[in-house]
Amino acid sequence: MIKLFTDSDLDGIGCGLLAKIAFEQVNISFCSYRNLDERVKQFIEEEQHNEASIFITDLAVGEEVEKKLAEWFEAGKRVQVIDHHVTALHFNKYPWGWVQPADEQGKKTCATSLFYEYLIRKQKLERNETLDEFVELVRQYDTWEWEETGNMRAKRLNDLLTIFGLDEFWDRMSERLTAGGPFTLTETEELILDMEEKKIQRYIRMKQKQLVQRWFGDYCVGIVFAERHMSELGNALSKRCPHLDFIAMVNLGTKHIGFRTIHDTVNVAEFAKQFGGGGHPKASGCFVDETTFPLFVVDVFPLPPVYHDAEQNQLNTKNQKEGFFFTNNQGQWFFFIPNNENWLVYYEEKEQNFSSQEEAERFIKRQFAAGLADDQAVIDYLQQQLSIEKETIANEYVNALQQYKLQNRYQK
Repeated sequence: MIKLFTDSDLDGIGCGLLAKIAFEQVNISFCSYRNLDERVKQFIEEEQHNEASIFITDLAVGEEVEKKLAEWFEAGKRVQVIDHHVTALHFNKYPWGWVQPADEQGKKTCATSLFYEYLIRKQKLERNETLDEFVELVRQYDTWEWEETGNMRAKRLNDLLTIFGLDEFWDRMSERLTAGGPFTLTETEELILDMEEKKIQRYIRMKQKQLVQRWFGDYCVGIVFAERHMSELGNALSKRCPHLDFIAMVNLGTKHIGFRTIHDTVNVAEFAKQFGGGGHPKASGCFVDETTFPLFVVDVFPLPPVYHDAEQNQLNTKNQKEGFFFTNNQGQWFFFIPNNENWLVYYEEKEQNFSSQEEAERFIKRQFAAGLADDQAVIDYLQQQLSIEKETIANEYVNALQQYKLQNRYQK
């Protein structure tokens, strides 16, 4: 009997599809970190499974079950762990563990690509064009390499899984992978995916408006409650809010928190480890429990959303030589003025000097969740400060800024 325990994401399902092709009979359990230990432990404790060959892919068991698997192997039974997460590297100390985040050429791996090479090496599969292409799409999506290469086909393969769900996706891919020939999506699938992409972009825009931020030690973290499109959402929010060290996406339905970052200096796998989670340096996760619930839900719930930079301004722009305004959803205002090669920021009767505009913006965004104020909000603010008609401010904006600076004794 062949028994496979694997993840339920695209990479884990890819391992399952390969196992189905490689072995005449295979029993597959799609798991998560929450239930993996229990399922593996229960399986190896039943005597009827003593002759089984166990594969665990794209997931790592906890310390207790790890010891049981070591005993299982020492008793002459068969087990193989195949993973690519850095948090699972300690399994390499066992003859039955193979964890490789990148190959000899430095190319990032995924569980599907490693399992494919393993099955070929063991002569359980023969390499062919269909499997090569499918495995590479899974690898590029799981490592997020598709974005660097512009390979939208990898992203679309995962989108197809999201749309159809595991069962239908499994049936479609099983048939396609055994048919031979180039691996392609159907015209109907492409049409469905075009519609889905528009929905994803709307969802990201909606969640961006709900994003809050708070500090965890030295990390400034953006937090959003979300239940769909986690990878796309986390990556998009990271790019739109580069002042944040990483994004935390809380799914209360599945009781899971996903972490995403675009910064090479931030390792979210290490961050997740303190909460019993793990993953990749730029993509990891943990569960909502008695420790994380207060931190990522209770403490976060009353926080106001981040004020994002206005995108359609004609007046309050960052290239305005007289200065520009930031504000936040708590009603605080910040005035940026270029000062020779430096920048001055005035707020709450304080003056702070920065060596660059980028440094000034990053500080204000991280400390106050502020952004470039919308033109209309600035006009309203200046009208209150200067007691000038709004129409006059809009028509003579530079003069209004000069008067505002003179009134508040702001110096260049």
